[in-house]
Formats: sequence, structure tokens, C-alpha cells
Amino acid sequence: MTAPAPVLRSVETALEERTGRAMAFRRVAPVGGGCINPSARLEAESGQAFFLKWNPSAPPKMFSAEADGLDALRKGAQTAARGGDHGSPGGASLTTSPALHVPEVLGMGGSGTPSDPGWLLLEWIPQGSPARDYGRRLGEGLAALHGLGSGQAGNEPSFGWHRDNFIGSLPQANGHRGRWSDFWRDLRLEPQLRMARDRGYLDGAQGRVLDELLARMEEVTEGAGAAGPALLHGDLWSGNYYAGPDGGPVLIDPAVYRGAGEVDLAMMELFGSLPPGFREGYEDVRPLDPEYDRSRRDLYQLYYLLVHVNLFGGGYVASSLAAAKRVLRAV
Repeated sequence: MTAPAPVLRSVETALEERTGRAMAFRRVAPVGGGCINPSARLEAESGQAFFLKWNPSAPPKMFSAEADGLDALRKGAQTAARGGDHGSPGGASLTTSPALHVPEVLGMGGSGTPSDPGWLLLEWIPQGSPARDYGRRLGEGLAALHGLGSGQAGNEPSFGWHRDNFIGSLPQANGHRGRWSDFWRDLRLEPQLRMARDRGYLDGAQGRVLDELLARMEEVTEGAGAAGPALLHGDLWSGNYYAGPDGGPVLIDPAVYRGAGEVDLAMMELFGSLPPGFREGYEDVRPLDPEYDRSRRDLYQLYYLLVHVNLFGGGYVASSLAAAKRVLRAV
């Protein structure tokens, strides 16, 4: 799909204001892979490249929420690369961290209507071949990032975020909670279950296992989040990280909040496996509790399975029920 002319004009204006130089594009090439927003690689007359995504019907705050998350991850990765201001819980203390690359936000605009599509402009980071230590660098870098969840400056650490955002195209509430069990029940599983039931799924006798799980949330999350709120990517499936031109890991399309770091790993494992060396690298910095493998992977994957029920329909009902049953059997 070709980028709409009004969007390109707005992007050119935004870049001119940012750089103080006139900007025109000599090439606009579609980029595949996104299932929500069309996107393109823009190449300026100077040869500089940019990544653009747009949507004529995007919720008004969708792109600003994504920009906020990218900024948080980018700053977090930079802090982690400097060694942060923390020790790594239970593991080695990093003085330097393998870089996690996060594209810089260069501009956004539009109102999300057909005549004025919402848009987001990012630094272009091309895809490359993974370095030999790509998985380990991703694991170490993500663990270091997860160590940066001490909360907003001046506030008590809590689980949540300073704004709501989106998981895919669905709203994701991020109100603050002092207890991880409350956050995961009230702001992750329960809203998705309610939405699924409104759409005719997981109701009646079939869904009682999910009601039991919600009722036992304090028990099934015992010990989780004990290291404090981690800065999460929030939607770290395999399409949202890749090897950049230097072979190092790049993170994109976040749904950021502060929660248990295990959530990011669970999403990485939902539809595939961890990259070779990832887990060793992660645990060298931030060791995992054995309960992650025993029950919490399923608990956290359940959220994303319910999201898939609400996005794509009943094909994910059976796997949602199976995950809930495994958690309850484990405890």
C-alpha cells in the first residue's frame, strides 16, 4: 500500500521542523510484516532512510502510546549499556551491557481519520544477519533492561505505567498496583476474559476454570515479582525483535509497562522458542525462579492467548483453557 499523500506531506513538514532543512522523498517502498498498520521505508533525496507507519482509523492515542513505549525502552537500553544504577538481583553486576537497539521516534501526527490518517515516523534500522552471540546478547540486554523497573522518580515502586496503551489493537490498562497478583488479575486476565465473554467465548461451565484461576491469583503468583517491577517490552513475540545491521538485537512495537520480567520471556516462548544462548545470557544477569517453568510461563501466556481470542476468534479458546488448567494443576 502506498503511503497517503497527506501523510507524506506532514512527515516532510515534521522533518523540516526537526532538522531545519527542506525534506523530500525520492522513494517510498512498502514494508511487510505488520498486521495492524501499513508501513513503508522512506528514502530522502539525501539518501537517509526512515520508517513510517500509518492508519486511517487508529485510536487517537495509539501512536503516542507506542512512541512513549519506544522512548522508555530506548532510554532504558542506554542506561543499561552504561551499567545502570543497580545491581543485578541474584547474579553478576553489569558494568557494560550488550546494546539493545530501539529505533528513535522522529515524529507523529494525524487524527486517525481517512482524510487525516494517524502516523508515526521512526529511525530506520535495517535487518541484518544475527551475530554468533545474538541470543546471548538479547538475553543479557533484556535482563539488564528488566532491572530498570524501580518506578517513576519520586514515587513508590509499583506495577503498571503512567499511561494506558495497546496490546495489538486492543486497549491495555496500566493502572498502578502495589501487588503483582492484583495487577495480573485485575488489569490483564480479567479484562480480556470479560471481553471474550462479551463475544460469546469461555462462558458457562467451559470457563469455570478461568474463574477459579482468578480467585486463586494470590496463590498462583506467590513469589512472583519479588525482584520488583521490571521495565517490560510487553509484547515480545518473534516479530517484535530482530537482528540489526551489526548482528545485534533490535526491539520494536512495544506495549510497555512495569511488571514481572518473566512475562516477556513467556511471550517469546508462546509461538516459538528462545534464540540459542538467550536463556543462559538472561540468567547470568537475572536468574529465573523455578516456578517460571513450573507454572508461571503458562500463567503469563494465558493473557496473550486471551488477547488472540479477542483479536482472532475461537481458534485460541482450547489453548487458553489448557494453559489455565496447567497452572492450577501445578499449584
